[in-house]
Amino acid sequence: MEFVDGRAPNRSSDEVLVRVHAASLNYPDLLMTRGEYQFKPEPPFISGLELAGQVIEADPDSGFAPGDRVMGGNKIGAFAEIASIPVRGLSPIPEGVDYASAAAMGAAYSTAYTGLVELCDLQADQWVLIHGASGGVGLAAVDLAKALGAKVIAATGVEAKREKVAELYRADEVILAEGRFREQVSETTGGALADIVFDPVGGDIFDESTRCTAFGGKLVVVGFTSGRIATVAANIPLIKGFSIVGLRAGEYARRFPGRGASITAAIAQLASTKQISPAIDRVLPLSRWREGFEAMKNRELVGKVIFEPGS
Repeated sequence: MEFVDGRAPNRSSDEVLVRVHAASLNYPDLLMTRGEYQFKPEPPFISGLELAGQVIEADPDSGFAPGDRVMGGNKIGAFAEIASIPVRGLSPIPEGVDYASAAAMGAAYSTAYTGLVELCDLQADQWVLIHGASGGVGLAAVDLAKALGAKVIAATGVEAKREKVAELYRADEVILAEGRFREQVSETTGGALADIVFDPVGGDIFDESTRCTAFGGKLVVVGFTSGRIATVAANIPLIKGFSIVGLRAGEYARRFPGRGASITAAIAQLASTKQISPAIDRVLPLSRWREGFEAMKNRELVGKVIFEPGS
């Protein structure tokens, strides 16, 4: 991967040309540069899942006009000064939300909302155990669950990050997720365990989370940042009476576009009323992309990395 000068993209009729003011780094961006993500674009390609910026050019029937503030993205193309994005991949930036926050919000919060609300029907006062709670998706899930009235146990694998996570979103408890953490979950919940477990980590964290899920609860498989795809014997969810739910937020929105639009609208409402706000670890000029990717790879982040192409 390298930083290069290139031509502005050609816009097709179903796309909107956007001047990028901010673009956020997501874990799939890192995986794609290694060829380890399920979507494998043919190199060379411009990386970057999501952005926020202003419309330069759009067809009259697109719903957008030059000067509109928009957020969203595509599987690639956001890490550039100008991007051409499918109309369906864009939405207006909520009132009062700046470009950096808008770029940090889309993928993380739509993933959190799809998993917690759409697939698990999150209710106020439920106990929710959220792993990877120092990363962009995990922090979004903590923020969203608290905004919706849940009781949240935020779990991180790095001791030094616990205080920062607690400070950001007022989790009811922040635990270090290593070894046998079921006892911490049980003690925090008064023995009830977690109604929902949100797991972007996988591996050993998933294994132990099967012991932390309440009867009738749901364990949401979000990803495998640990590097190991866990397996589970079918008798475990049978005996313990919980469900394992697979989460692919982008695919969910593509298959059910009406629900996808409702999710976007719900997140926009929460953001415009200041009930949710994404955590940003650092803002970098795009020319310093390597610093952001290295920080993600080395698990240094608490929140999102934002690149500003114009700086």
